[in-house]
Formats: sequence, C-alpha cells, structure tokens
Amino acid sequence: MSGANEEGGLRVGYIGLGSQGGPMARRIIDAGFPTTLWARRPEAQQAFAGTPARFAASRVALGAASDVLGVCVVGDADVDEVLRGPAGALAGMAPGGIVVVHSTTRPDTCRRLQEDHPHLHVLDAPVSGGGRAAAERALLVMVGGEAEILERCRLVLAAFADPIVHLGPLGSAQEAKVFNNALFTAQLALAAEVHSAAQRRGLDPAAMATVLRRGSGHSFAADVVARNGFHLAPLAGSAGGLLAKDVGILADLLAPAGSPLIDMAETALAAMGLARTTREDHA
Repeated sequence: MSGANEEGGLRVGYIGLGSQGGPMARRIIDAGFPTTLWARRPEAQQAFAGTPARFAASRVALGAASDVLGVCVVGDADVDEVLRGPAGALAGMAPGGIVVVHSTTRPDTCRRLQEDHPHLHVLDAPVSGGGRAAAERALLVMVGGEAEILERCRLVLAAFADPIVHLGPLGSAQEAKVFNNALFTAQLALAAEVHSAAQRRGLDPAAMATVLRRGSGHSFAADVVARNGFHLAPLAGSAGGLLAKDVGILADLLAPAGSPLIDMAETALAAMGLARTTREDHA
C-alpha cells in the first residue's frame, strides 16, 4: 500500500475523539501505529498531548498522512462532512487507502462513499460496547466490505476490538448494528414493563432487579432500566437520541412491511419522550 511508513507499518489517521472514539484512538497509539489525529473540537485533542500522536492541521492533511483512516463521528451527515469535498479527508488520501467508518450510518452512506471514491477502499465497521470496552481491547466491531481489505487493517482494529465480526458486503455491518440496537431498545420497553408490573404486585424493586440479573430472564436492558430508577425517561438525554436514529434507520430498511421489533422499540422511545427519526431527518 502506498504511503506506508519506513518500517513497513500502517500509518493510521483518526477522526472523532469523543467518549467512544477517544479510547479507540488511544489503543491504536498504544499499539505502536504511527497515528495522526484531527478533531472538529480542538479541545478533544488535549487528552493526547502527551502521546506520540501527531495532529493534522486540516482534514486533507489527515488524509494525506493516513494509509488507514478511522472515522468515529455521530451519523451520516457528520461522516459526509468530515470526509467529502475538496476540504474533506478523502481528498488527501492516496489511492489504495482504507477508510473505516465506525459511525453508525445508513448502509447507503458507506456504499456511496465507495462509489464516489473508487480509488479507495471503504469498510463499514460500527461498534458496540462503549469506550470502556475499547480501552480493555474488548469492543465488538462489526465489519462490512471486502474480506481482503479487512485483513489488511485487522491489526489496527485488533488494537481495541475483540471480537471482529465480518458480516459480508459493504453496508451489511451497518444493518447488523441497527438490528442490534433496535433489539436493545425493544428490550428496554419489555424490561420496564416487567419492573412496573412487579412493583404493582408489591414486589421489592431491588430484589426483582436481582432476580432479573441472575435468572433466565436476564438481559442487559433490565440492568439498564434498574440503574435508571426503573424508568426509561432518564435515558433520553444519554442514549435516547442515538437509539432513535438507529431504530429509524432499521424502520426504513424494513419498510413497508414493518416489524413487531420496530413497534416495541418505538414503545421504549415513546417512554423517553422520543420518536424514531426518519430519512428526512437525515437529509
């Protein structure tokens, strides 16, 4: 691959240094890859001041310094903003470069990137597990795209990921991610209903939380509901917006047939005071 550093390793660029992307970038740096960072918020780079990482002056400069470019921004519009156009990172990347989209987006967003930049290789690689899992090198990474391209950058992903699951063609990992998040959202609604019904029957809430944690009905969602005072409303300000986005993506993919999964997920969103986003919301 053109642009590799003198020792034959991959030069890694990274955009998106928030609560999820920051720990991922840190693990890449700790693994010894020559790493260049860029952030829309300059203060996000301050946590890396004492590391060997370099800081790009622009997105184009970041692309020029990257054989593998990781992107961990919020959604479709953010991905397009940092990557596309004459000032975007892809304008600086040499032919053969690999773009790894860790953001959760619509599958078509990643496919269009590949169509519009045929000299590059795009992988969609959304993640699940949070910043702590990344720091512990235990982040689930779902990957869509050519298996050969994944193998070229597997060691970069392995710096923060285990397992790395190849789903199939470009876009397939994004579909897997929104199925996962819609299921979690639906489980939130079920867990909240179980806790509520148990309380109506006079059962001790803390004891019931222990039963759901240790019994056959255990789910991560039940733990989340218990930690939030047995209500879903507190989740609106943290995970709610992202879940609404992902449920909206899956609803569009399954349209017009729909799914009971979407119905139950929408019940959870309604309890947070939210509604799933639509394609128009991302236009």
